Amino acid sequence: MTSDPGPLVDIVIDRYYIPRVCPREVQNEDFIRYHFNGSFFSDGKKFDSSHDRGAAFISQVGLGRLITGMDRGVQGMCVNERRKITVPPHLAYGSIGTGGVIPPDTVLLFDVLLLDIWNAEDQVQTRTLSKPPSCNRTAVASDYIRYHYNGTLLSGTPFDSNFSKNATYDTYVGQGDLIKGLDEGLLGMCVGERRIIIIPPFLAYGEKGHGTHIPPQATLVFEVLLVDLFNPKDDLTVEVKEVPEDCARRTVIGDYIRYHYNGTFQDGSAFDSSYQRNSTYNTYIGMGYVISGMDKALQGLCMGEKRRIVVPPHMAYGEKGVGEFIPGSAVLIFDIHVIDFHNPTDPVKIKVTRKPEECTMTSEADDMIQYRYNCSTMDGTLLYSSDHYDSAPITTLGANKVIAGLDEGLMGMCVGEKREVIVPPHWGHGENGAKGVPRSAVLFFELELLDLKKGVPEGYMFVWLGDGPDPLFPAMDLNGDKEVPLEEFSAFIMIQVNEGRGRLRPGMDADAIIEDMFNNQDRNMDGKIVPDELKLKDDEEEKPMREEL
Repeated sequence: MTSDPGPLVDIVIDRYYIPRVCPREVQNEDFIRYHFNGSFFSDGKKFDSSHDRGAAFISQVGLGRLITGMDRGVQGMCVNERRKITVPPHLAYGSIGTGGVIPPDTVLLFDVLLLDIWNAEDQVQTRTLSKPPSCNRTAVASDYIRYHYNGTLLSGTPFDSNFSKNATYDTYVGQGDLIKGLDEGLLGMCVGERRIIIIPPFLAYGEKGHGTHIPPQATLVFEVLLVDLFNPKDDLTVEVKEVPEDCARRTVIGDYIRYHYNGTFQDGSAFDSSYQRNSTYNTYIGMGYVISGMDKALQGLCMGEKRRIVVPPHMAYGEKGVGEFIPGSAVLIFDIHVIDFHNPTDPVKIKVTRKPEECTMTSEADDMIQYRYNCSTMDGTLLYSSDHYDSAPITTLGANKVIAGLDEGLMGMCVGEKREVIVPPHWGHGENGAKGVPRSAVLFFELELLDLKKGVPEGYMFVWLGDGPDPLFPAMDLNGDKEVPLEEFSAFIMIQVNEGRGRLRPGMDADAIIEDMFNNQDRNMDGKIVPDELKLKDDEEEKPMREEL
C-alpha cells in the first residue's frame, strides 16, 4: 500500500529501468505495444493486467485513444524501458470511474514495460554490420538467395533462427515469396555481408501476427548473413588466372583431362579439394561424366592453365544438392589447375632438340641401345631419371622391354641425338598407372641416345647382313682339311662380324653364342663339323635358329 501523496496536479513518472541503448523514443502518433499492471494507488489492488491476459496492449499515442495520463506517461519511452506512472483522477477516469471496476476519483498506478514502437510512416531500416572487401554483385529482384538469419522482436526476444538449424533459408527475393519488408531489406546485399533489417509490423505479419512466437503488430528485427546468390538466367562464369606461354593445343570434347581443384561456396567455405586427397580428378570432357557447368568449363583449356569457375546451381547439383556436402541451390566455385589432357587417338609426339651433324646409323627394332632420360608429368613433376642410377639403362628396342611410347620415341635416333617425347597414357602406363606414375598420366621424356649396337631378330643369335657364302662349308673350312673344329668355326664367325657381313646378338657373350651355334651344327658331338653334318642340318625342317648360318 502506497501512502497518499495528496492531490496530484499531473502524472508522476518513475523510470526505474532505462536500457543503455535507446535508438527511438515514443512520440505522438506512434503506435506502441506494451505490457502493464494497473493497480490502485491507495491500496495496491490490481484492477487490470495485460500479463494476466497473455497479450500485450496495442494503441496509438497522443490521439486520445488512451486515458490522458497514459498518453502523457508513455511519451519518450524506449523499448524495454520500465516505468511506473501515477495518474490522478482528472487524467484518468475522473469523478465517474468506469464499469464498476475503477471507482470515482481514484488515483491509478500503471507499471509499464514498452515492447514495441512504430509509426505509419516507418520504412524498412537496414544497417550493414560487415561486408566483404570486394562485392562484384548484389542481390536484385528475381535473384535466388540462400541466407542465415536470427529473428527477434524489437524487444530482443528471439522468435526464430536457422543458424541453430544448420541450414540456410532459400528463396527468390523481390517476388513476393517473403514478407514485404524482408523482400525489400535483402535487396542490395553482397554474399558474405551481414545486415540488420528492421521491419515495421505493416510490412511484416501485421495485425494477425504469425504462430505463437510473433504477436500481432510486432516489429521484426532480422540479423542476416547472405551465403549465396544467383539468378536462374545466370550462365557459367570463367576467370582465367594463369595461362602458360606455350599453349600448342586446347582441350576439346572427347579429351581426357587430369586436373586439381579446390571447391568452395560463395561464402568461401570449402566443400572439396583434390589437393587434400593428393590425387587429380580425371575425366572425359563433354561426355556427361561431370556436372554440366564443369563439362562446359573444361573446354578450351591449355596444359598448366589455372581458372576460377563459378557454376550456378542449375548447371551443378540443382535444388537437391548432394547429401550433407553440397546444399540445395548452391553456387559452386572451382579453382582448377590443368595437369594434363590427351585424346584416346593421340600418337606419341616427338620433338628433336639436338641432332649430330653426322648420322650414319639410326636405331630400329632389335637394336640394343643405351640412353639417358628424365621422365616427368606435364606439370614438370619429375617421376624418375636415369641420373638417379649408377649407369644409364640398356635395352633392346621392339622387345617390350619399355613402355610402347618410349619404344616409339627411341626409334630412328642417332647416337648423340636428343629428343623431347610426349607419351599419352594409352602408349604409357594406362588408366592404372604404375609405381610412382599417376593413373592416366601423360608423360614427358627428355631423351639422349648414348650408344647403339645393331641387333638381330628375336630368336636368332646371328644373322647375315646380305647373302651368306654359297656353298657355306668351304668358306667355314679356313684351312681346307674338310673339318671345322670350334676354334676354326669361331674364327670364321668373327671374320664375318668384323667385315660387316654378319651380326651377333648384342648384349650377350660372343664366345658363348658362337659355342652354342657350333654345338647346334656338330650333330654327333665329336668336336668338329663335317660337310655331311652341315648338309643334314640344311635339309631339316625350318626352325628359328636356321638362319644362324
